[in-house]
Amino acid sequence: MSDRKKADLAGPGIGDYAELEKILPRDYRSLLSPKETQRAIYAVKDYIEAGLCEALNLIRVTVPLIVDVDSGVNDLLDRDGSRTPIQFHISNDRDKHPIDAQIVQAATKWKRMALKQFEMQVGEGLLTDMRAVRKDYFLDHDHSAYVDQWDWELAITARQRTLAMLKDVVRRIWKVLKGAETHVQRLFPQLKDGRYPDLPEELTFLHAEEILERFPDLPRKQRETAIVQEYPAVFIIGIGWVLEDGYPHEMRAADYDDWVTETVSEDGRPMHGLNGDILVWNPVTKRRHELTSMGIRVTAETLRRQLELSGQLDFLKLPYHRAIINNEIPLSIGGGIGQSRTFMLLLRKAHIGEVSATVWPAVLKDMCRKKDIFVIE
Repeated sequence: MSDRKKADLAGPGIGDYAELEKILPRDYRSLLSPKETQRAIYAVKDYIEAGLCEALNLIRVTVPLIVDVDSGVNDLLDRDGSRTPIQFHISNDRDKHPIDAQIVQAATKWKRMALKQFEMQVGEGLLTDMRAVRKDYFLDHDHSAYVDQWDWELAITARQRTLAMLKDVVRRIWKVLKGAETHVQRLFPQLKDGRYPDLPEELTFLHAEEILERFPDLPRKQRETAIVQEYPAVFIIGIGWVLEDGYPHEMRAADYDDWVTETVSEDGRPMHGLNGDILVWNPVTKRRHELTSMGIRVTAETLRRQLELSGQLDFLKLPYHRAIINNEIPLSIGGGIGQSRTFMLLLRKAHIGEVSATVWPAVLKDMCRKKDIFVIE
């Protein structure tokens, strides 16, 4: 049991292509043609970007594809070292002024630095059209090496670092996503299909500890699958803190989301964490479907504590981490919403490759072709 839970802490939870073939639907027919799909993608994209800016008081800003290794702003995604960024050397001026650079895995840390760079005040924030490469994913139906996200960040005060603030922001985001579903169905009525229920109007908020109590013998992804079959849209609070069974719900990097702060559940029990994920039930794939990770960001105190728990105190020498320790950048809340994940869900697609142009192994492309899944090449 413990080995299963440990193995389930990171990664998509699908082990090989024989397993994936069983998961992909057998009687799938896309509701949109390839051309209609492209039109629908940009209808959703425009709606969500405008909606997020209005709902959270954000402005759209440029975002890097590559960052300096020495800055410490690249996202390591977890804290077990299993996902490493692509790194390369820029010789520049015959190696007189070189740069060691990395392709971003997400803009999580950069965004917080950017709040200061763009002189954002409390209550103001930024939205990016982020592109990244995550080379260590297993390429399945909803994970690819190419990542596109709406990465956003909002400056807040110390008094706003509460569960109430977190939930308020989550509800605002959910309203935008729900509105995008209504919008695209108005433009493409064929997406309104009785086999695929619409998203619920409201999210259900649950702590990771509460879900573990419900399903104590299941690994994390199986717990998530079970809970979204009962509640088709949930926000799971407190991802990263070690739960009652001795494991975190999922590994979370120690230097952006706050997962150590003590909180209290609605029924009065002590909990931990000011972060979480939105997961929904995908009626096409009949699986859990993660849309976004987000959280209130670490303070100097919680950063040091999380790095200590993770055995990563050496990170404190990096510029990004020093800026937090020295209170040089704003307190904030932020997250990343998967663009292709969202398009896949709202456009009723069986595979993320139907809405995202990237690389896939021949075995997966052949599998999709046989199942009438049109993967962009």
